Amino acid sequence: MTLKLVVVGGGSSYTPEIIEGIIRRHDQFPVTDIVLVDIEAGRKKLEIIGNLALRMIEKSNKSINLTWTLDRKKALEQADFITTQIRVGGLDAREKDERIPLSHGFIGQETNGAGGIFKAFRTIPVLLELAEDVHTICPNAWIINFTNPAGIVTEALLKHSVHQKIIGVCNIPYNMRHSTAEILGVSPGDVKIEFVGMNHFVFGKKVYVKGVDRTDEVLAKLTGDGLDYSPANIVSLGWSKAFMETFKLLPNPYHQYYFQTRDVLEQDLQAYEQHGTRAEIVQQLETSLFELYKDPQLRDKPKELEERGGAFYSDVACSLMDSIYNNKEDVQTVNTQNNGAIPDLPDDAVIEVNCIITKHGPKPLAAGPLPSSVKGIIYQMKAFEELVVRASISGDYNDAYTAFVMNPLIADEKRSKVLLDELLEAHKAYLPQFNSRGN
Repeated sequence: MTLKLVVVGGGSSYTPEIIEGIIRRHDQFPVTDIVLVDIEAGRKKLEIIGNLALRMIEKSNKSINLTWTLDRKKALEQADFITTQIRVGGLDAREKDERIPLSHGFIGQETNGAGGIFKAFRTIPVLLELAEDVHTICPNAWIINFTNPAGIVTEALLKHSVHQKIIGVCNIPYNMRHSTAEILGVSPGDVKIEFVGMNHFVFGKKVYVKGVDRTDEVLAKLTGDGLDYSPANIVSLGWSKAFMETFKLLPNPYHQYYFQTRDVLEQDLQAYEQHGTRAEIVQQLETSLFELYKDPQLRDKPKELEERGGAFYSDVACSLMDSIYNNKEDVQTVNTQNNGAIPDLPDDAVIEVNCIITKHGPKPLAAGPLPSSVKGIIYQMKAFEELVVRASISGDYNDAYTAFVMNPLIADEKRSKVLLDELLEAHKAYLPQFNSRGN
């Protein structure tokens, strides 16, 4: 019996983490075949990653057949799981997503604001094509998406693809649990957080340690000086006592963009002037990582990979696949359709929520009504996400403009058009849906 995993975007620097995750779980999740897939532009990186993965598997003494290819359709034959970790346009496109908004006085970030919108515009059509191929070639396979913006991408796929075995994952809930455990000095496995909201806009309603409610303690500690509660790609600015005591919700690191917008923008502009955007830092990190990966003596995932902001995405994905395969019925936080978990939102809206993971997929746990303090902005963010999905598929300029104006990090009817036009021109090579309409 075979168990086949296809990694779309196999030349990504994150792939060694997937390989490590499969190796660690191999006794209970016995993957027999892994195929790494990439495009021609990623051929060189794919070769480097493929050879490192072979060395890692050889060291583990696990019986896993690993290959790599540029032929996606061939790779999908008899697949059981497909993970997606693509970046359409590469880090050059990310640099534009960050640099162009900053040049106009807006936050430049790869998954939020204007940058996040354009990442979705470039990504959604590509992954819709993949989902169509999956449904035709391996209709029983699960697609585990951790391509950002993960929530928007997952919503687009579930609403506009025939293939419905699709789950989105993000490392932020994982980071929140581990950071909370560190704050409280406990094991991450003992921490349970009730999540409510959506990808990169999720809140913790309650924090439990071995069943004991310690929410107030965590919120109080988060106002302390020098406490870092963010992944590598977000500089922590801390949270005020007034905010924590009033909202009584555990924020996630991305909430800084929305509730500390001026401070974040000022910091990002200063960093942009001093040493460039985060994308440029990542490009340097990627270069050094791939130099490490080339070393024929390297047989493990290097510690340096954790400097990437998306570190641990892959581990989250591996845990999810393991639980589906083994019908574990454990609780994990994923992006999936609401189906009544948050009664304030439509059933088909994609939310980030705790789910029981079964062989049939995630079963959302009831999260209850949205807290009144954040209900309005969650409504706005969900409506904005729907606008981004619509524009990504329609390629209609007016749809794109509407999404820009309704994004809280842009929300400027005149400057939105200037920013939109410049980004459309900068990314036109990867936006055929807009180009075909003469926009």
